[in-house]
Amino acid sequence: MTQQWRPDPEPIKTNDTATVAVGTALWAIALVALLIFRPAPEHSWWIWTCLTGVGFGFLGLWIVQRRGD
Repeated sequence: MTQQWRPDPEPIKTNDTATVAVGTALWAIALVALLIFRPAPEHSWWIWTCLTGVGFGFLGLWIVQRRGD
């Protein structure tokens, strides 16, 4: 039995800028919370993780804006 060919569906239109901005804002909120409520010294890497998330978020915003979305 052969399968019939079906055309590919159209891509879904999304707002990539808003998606990346919300993710970056969530990382920033987590960073502020960790700076207010300092984690234990063995968990200080959490701060660096949030800082990296914010940095990559800004990089992602720049890429999405440059791409023209």
